[in-house]
Amino acid sequence: MQSPSNDARNILQPSPRHAVMSVARLTIFARWPEAGLAKTRLIPALGAEGAAALYRRLLEHTLAEARASGLPIELRVTGAEPARFQDWLGGDLAVVDQGEGDLGARMARVAAPAILIGSDCPDCDAAMLRRATIALARAPAVVGPASDGGYYLLGMARPMPFLFHDMAWSTDAVMPEALRRFALQGIAPAMLPELGDIDTPADLARHPQFAR
Repeated sequence: MQSPSNDARNILQPSPRHAVMSVARLTIFARWPEAGLAKTRLIPALGAEGAAALYRRLLEHTLAEARASGLPIELRVTGAEPARFQDWLGGDLAVVDQGEGDLGARMARVAAPAILIGSDCPDCDAAMLRRATIALARAPAVVGPASDGGYYLLGMARPMPFLFHDMAWSTDAVMPEALRRFALQGIAPAMLPELGDIDTPADLARHPQFAR
């Protein structure tokens, strides 16, 4: 497949316009945009190369918004060595391998305080990330519910391992189960607006700028 464009580095540099003071690091979970492994539910519509190219654009967009937020950023990656991501997205970026295990095990390795996001939700922009940071300063946790029943953002002021074990990831049970577990712990998370990921052709139709 075509390698990610080196030109991406020019649009992904930090913005001095918005400096947000926060001890919570923004951790972005990402995979290498390899044809056949990235955005697989969109392969019937876009082909393997097209789905991978779409994911490449989504990750570049997510990182640009993250940089514009002013938050300290860490990229947690799979599918390629961290150095390949730095060659693509910028050598100044902190990049860490996700490690083994399911999504829950990989998320549990992130030290709190932290804000965790993926790279599939283009409406989770710099303003929303700053909003999450403000919410996390006032609550022990913050959650951004996704329209598919999961969540696009999770912020934790302290470690919360109960959120990550024995979860039915990639199903519409994730958000209800997370809220149930919060309630059992006596935690009332701050809630962000519901947003949608790009996982299906119908999702992509709402964001045609990423379909080029």
